[in-house]
Amino acid sequence: MQVRPAHPEDAEAIMHLHVASIHAFGPETYTYEQVEAWAELPDSAPGYPIGEPGEYYVVAERDDELAGFGHLTDDGEDYGTDAAVEAAYVHPDHAGRGVGSAILAHLEGYARAAGHESLGLWASLNAVPFYQASGWYGVEEHEHETSGATLTVLEMRRDLSERRTEL
Repeated sequence: MQVRPAHPEDAEAIMHLHVASIHAFGPETYTYEQVEAWAELPDSAPGYPIGEPGEYYVVAERDDELAGFGHLTDDGEDYGTDAAVEAAYVHPDHAGRGVGSAILAHLEGYARAAGHESLGLWASLNAVPFYQASGWYGVEEHEHETSGATLTVLEMRRDLSERRTEL
Protein backbone atom coordinates (compact mmCIF):
# COMPACT_ATOMS: atom_id res chain seq x y z
CA MET A 1 0.00 0.00 0.00
CA GLN A 2 1.14 3.51 -0.80
CA VAL A 3 -0.08 6.81 0.66
CA ARG A 4 0.64 9.79 -1.58
CA PRO A 5 -0.52 13.38 -2.03
CA ALA A 6 -3.73 13.54 -4.03
CA HIS A 7 -3.87 15.14 -7.46
CA PRO A 8 -6.84 17.01 -8.93
CA GLU A 9 -7.48 14.09 -11.28
CA ASP A 10 -8.13 11.90 -8.16
CA ALA A 11 -11.13 14.02 -7.16
CA GLU A 12 -13.84 12.02 -8.89
CA ALA A 13 -12.57 8.70 -7.52
CA ILE A 14 -12.33 10.28 -4.06
CA MET A 15 -15.95 11.41 -4.33
CA HIS A 16 -17.15 7.89 -5.20
CA LEU A 17 -15.06 6.34 -2.42
CA HIS A 18 -16.44 8.91 0.05
CA VAL A 19 -20.05 7.96 -0.75
CA ALA A 20 -19.32 4.21 -0.70
CA SER A 21 -17.68 4.49 2.71
CA ILE A 22 -20.58 6.46 4.18
CA HIS A 23 -23.12 3.94 2.85
CA ALA A 24 -21.09 0.99 4.17
CA PHE A 25 -20.21 2.24 7.64
CA GLY A 26 -22.71 4.98 8.47
CA PRO A 27 -25.57 2.55 9.25
CA GLU A 28 -23.55 1.23 12.22
CA THR A 29 -24.60 4.32 14.21
CA TYR A 30 -26.98 6.44 12.13
CA THR A 31 -30.44 6.02 10.62
CA TYR A 32 -31.08 5.48 6.93
CA GLU A 33 -32.23 9.10 6.55
CA GLN A 34 -29.10 10.41 8.28
CA VAL A 35 -26.81 8.26 6.13
CA GLU A 36 -28.50 9.39 2.93
CA ALA A 37 -28.16 13.06 3.93
CA TRP A 38 -24.49 12.57 4.91
CA ALA A 39 -23.77 10.83 1.61
CA GLU A 40 -25.17 13.79 -0.34
CA LEU A 41 -21.87 15.30 -1.38
CA PRO A 42 -21.01 18.11 -3.77
CA ASP A 43 -22.62 17.81 -7.20
CA SER A 44 -19.21 17.13 -8.69
CA ALA A 45 -15.65 16.26 -7.79
CA PRO A 46 -14.51 19.94 -7.72
CA GLY A 47 -16.10 20.05 -4.24
CA TYR A 48 -12.74 18.79 -2.96
CA PRO A 49 -10.19 21.64 -2.75
CA ILE A 50 -7.22 19.48 -3.74
CA GLY A 51 -4.09 21.57 -4.13
CA GLU A 52 -5.54 24.76 -2.64
CA PRO A 53 -3.41 26.60 -0.06
CA GLY A 54 -3.91 25.27 3.46
CA GLU A 55 -5.57 22.07 2.22
CA TYR A 56 -3.69 18.76 2.08
CA TYR A 57 -5.29 15.66 0.55
CA VAL A 58 -3.79 12.19 0.39
CA VAL A 59 -4.91 8.95 -1.18
CA ALA A 60 -4.00 5.41 -0.26
CA GLU A 61 -3.59 2.96 -3.10
CA ARG A 62 -3.56 -0.81 -2.79
CA ASP A 63 -3.25 -3.14 -5.79
CA ASP A 64 -3.70 -0.19 -8.17
CA GLU A 65 -7.03 0.73 -6.55
CA LEU A 66 -7.98 3.77 -4.52
CA ALA A 67 -8.33 2.31 -1.02
CA GLY A 68 -8.85 5.49 1.01
CA PHE A 69 -8.34 9.22 1.27
CA GLY A 70 -7.61 11.81 3.91
CA HIS A 71 -7.86 15.59 4.20
CA LEU A 72 -5.99 17.91 6.54
CA THR A 73 -6.60 21.65 6.74
CA ASP A 74 -4.45 24.31 8.36
CA ASP A 75 -7.57 25.81 9.93
CA GLY A 76 -8.21 24.24 13.33
CA GLU A 77 -10.04 27.24 14.79
CA ASP A 78 -13.35 25.34 15.19
CA TYR A 79 -11.52 22.81 17.38
CA GLY A 80 -9.20 25.10 19.33
CA THR A 81 -6.25 23.44 17.59
CA ASP A 82 -3.56 24.35 15.05
CA ALA A 83 -5.03 22.25 12.24
CA ALA A 84 -7.82 19.75 11.60
CA VAL A 85 -8.38 16.38 10.02
CA GLU A 86 -11.43 16.95 7.86
CA ALA A 87 -11.63 13.43 6.45
CA ALA A 88 -10.20 9.94 6.75
CA TYR A 89 -12.27 7.48 4.71
CA VAL A 90 -11.58 3.92 3.61
CA HIS A 91 -13.30 2.07 0.77
CA PRO A 92 -15.36 -0.83 2.16
CA ASP A 93 -13.37 -3.34 0.09
CA HIS A 94 -10.20 -2.31 1.94
CA ALA A 95 -11.54 -1.88 5.49
CA GLY A 96 -9.72 -3.51 8.37
CA ARG A 97 -6.44 -3.77 6.47
CA GLY A 98 -4.53 -0.80 7.92
CA VAL A 99 -5.52 1.73 5.26
CA GLY A 100 -7.18 4.17 7.69
CA SER A 101 -4.26 3.93 10.12
CA ALA A 102 -1.76 4.61 7.35
CA ILE A 103 -3.73 7.63 6.14
CA LEU A 104 -4.07 9.05 9.65
CA ALA A 105 -0.37 8.48 10.44
CA HIS A 106 0.56 10.23 7.19
CA LEU A 107 -1.67 13.25 7.97
CA GLU A 108 -0.28 13.48 11.51
CA GLY A 109 3.30 13.30 10.21
CA TYR A 110 2.60 15.99 7.63
CA ALA A 111 1.05 18.21 10.32
CA ARG A 112 4.08 17.74 12.60
CA ALA A 113 6.46 18.59 9.75
CA ALA A 114 4.40 21.73 9.06
CA GLY A 115 4.92 22.82 12.68
CA HIS A 116 1.44 22.06 14.01
CA GLU A 117 1.25 21.05 17.66
CA SER A 118 -2.35 19.81 17.86
CA LEU A 119 -5.10 18.48 15.64
CA GLY A 120 -8.86 18.40 15.98
CA LEU A 121 -11.67 16.63 14.19
CA TRP A 122 -15.35 15.79 14.42
CA ALA A 123 -15.67 12.01 14.32
CA SER A 124 -18.77 10.19 13.19
CA LEU A 125 -19.82 7.91 16.03
CA ASN A 126 -18.87 4.78 14.09
CA ALA A 127 -15.29 6.11 13.73
CA VAL A 128 -14.70 7.03 17.39
CA PRO A 129 -13.06 3.67 18.36
CA PHE A 130 -10.67 3.97 15.40
CA TYR A 131 -9.51 7.41 16.49
CA GLN A 132 -9.28 6.44 20.15
CA ALA A 133 -7.05 3.49 19.22
CA SER A 134 -4.82 5.99 17.39
CA GLY A 135 -4.30 8.22 20.45
CA TRP A 136 -7.12 10.72 19.97
CA TYR A 137 -9.35 11.71 22.88
CA GLY A 138 -12.94 12.89 23.00
CA VAL A 139 -13.78 16.46 23.98
CA GLU A 140 -17.55 16.80 23.57
CA GLU A 141 -20.47 15.75 21.42
CA HIS A 142 -21.88 18.11 18.82
CA GLU A 143 -24.87 18.10 16.54
CA HIS A 144 -23.70 18.42 12.93
CA GLU A 145 -26.15 19.54 10.26
CA THR A 146 -25.66 17.89 6.89
CA SER A 147 -28.05 18.25 3.94
CA GLY A 148 -31.10 18.58 6.19
CA ALA A 149 -30.25 15.84 8.71
CA THR A 150 -28.57 16.18 12.09
CA LEU A 151 -25.78 13.80 13.05
CA THR A 152 -24.30 13.47 16.52
CA VAL A 153 -20.51 13.60 16.23
CA LEU A 154 -17.71 13.59 18.78
CA GLU A 155 -15.15 16.39 18.78
CA MET A 156 -11.73 14.81 19.25
CA ARG A 157 -8.17 16.10 19.64
CA ARG A 158 -4.64 14.86 19.33
CA ASP A 159 -1.52 16.40 20.83
CA LEU A 160 1.21 16.00 18.22
CA SER A 161 4.01 16.21 20.76
CA GLU A 162 3.08 12.63 21.68
CA ARG A 163 4.70 10.31 19.18
CA ARG A 164 2.52 7.57 17.79
CA THR A 165 4.23 4.22 18.13
CA GLU A 166 1.87 1.87 16.33
CA LEU A 167 -0.24 1.80 13.22
